[in-house]
Amino acid sequence: MGSAMSVPGRENGHEVRLVGTMLDREIISHAQKTGEHTGLGRKLPEGVLLYQLEGLEKALGGADLIIGGVSSFGVQWFRDEVIPKLPPEIPVLSVTKGMMDMPDGSLLTYPELYEQTAPGRAFCAIGGPCTSYELADRDQTAVVFCGRDEAVLNKLRSLLQTSFYHISISTDVRGVECAVAMKNAYALGVTAAAGLSEARDGKLHYNSQAALFGQSIKEMRKLLALCGGHDDNIIYGAGDLYVTIFGGRTRRLGMLLGKGLSFDEAIGELSGITLESVVIATRTGRAVRKLIEQGKASAADFPLLLHIYDIINRGAQVDIPWEKFTC
Repeated sequence: MGSAMSVPGRENGHEVRLVGTMLDREIISHAQKTGEHTGLGRKLPEGVLLYQLEGLEKALGGADLIIGGVSSFGVQWFRDEVIPKLPPEIPVLSVTKGMMDMPDGSLLTYPELYEQTAPGRAFCAIGGPCTSYELADRDQTAVVFCGRDEAVLNKLRSLLQTSFYHISISTDVRGVECAVAMKNAYALGVTAAAGLSEARDGKLHYNSQAALFGQSIKEMRKLLALCGGHDDNIIYGAGDLYVTIFGGRTRRLGMLLGKGLSFDEAIGELSGITLESVVIATRTGRAVRKLIEQGKASAADFPLLLHIYDIINRGAQVDIPWEKFTC
C-alpha cells in the first residue's frame, strides 16, 4: 500500500521517493531495472525514485511528507529504527491497519505507538476500504485520514486527493483505527462460511456470508465502544470488511479453513504470504479475553471473534456458533 500511494502522489505532480525495507531488496532492485513493482504486479508511475534502505537519509532530503508502509509485523521496527531518523517537523502518514494489545487488555493504535518514541510530532493514519492494487489501477476509492491536528490533515489531503482518491478527515484516531483494524479478524469468519458452503456442495452461498457480515458489524461496534471510539466510525470498518472479504490473502485463508483444513495446514498452503489478519485477530481476541476476565466485557458480545481466536490459537476447527448470534 505504501508503494501504491505513489500513484495519487505522482498524479498530483509530486516527486515521490520509494524506500524499501531490508525485506524489499529484490522488489526495489527489480523496480530499478524494469519500473515494475513485483508486489503490486504493476508498473510504478513514471518518475518514482527508488532507494534501498541505506538510501533513507538521502531520500528524506526536502521531503514534505513521510508515508509509512510497513506491515503490522514491522510497526515496532519502524518505531524503533526509522522514526528516530526522521526530521521531527515532517508529518508521518501510516497506511498500516491494526492495533497492539496491552497487558491490561487495552488496545493501542499505531499512531499512539509511534508517539511513544516521538511525542508531539504529527502522526496520522489512513482508514477505509482500499486495496493497493486497485488504488494503483486508479479505481474510485474513498478513505479517511485521521490524526490529532486538523490543519495537518487538511494539508495532507491537499497533497494526495485526486479525481479517483477521495479523502475525508477525522480527529478521532482511536475510533478510525479501531474500526478498520478489526475487519481483518472478522473477514476470516465470513470467508470461512464461504469455504464451508463450497465444501458442502461446490457452490458459494450468500445467506451465511451475509449473516456473518451482520454479526461482524454488531461485534465491531461493541469493540469500538470498548476502544472509546465514536460509533459513526463503523462505516469505515464496514467498508473495509467488505473489500477484504472479496479479495486478497485473508479470503484465501478463510476459504481453506472453511473447507476443513486446520489453521496450521492452511498456513502451510499459503507459505510465504504475509497474513496481517492473523496477528490482528490474535491481538484483538487476546485483549477481549483479558477484558472479559476483568469483568469489563462480556463473552456473549463477541462469539464470532472468540471462535476465530480459538481457530488460530487453540487448534479449533471451523464450527460457526450460530446459536450464540441471536438476540
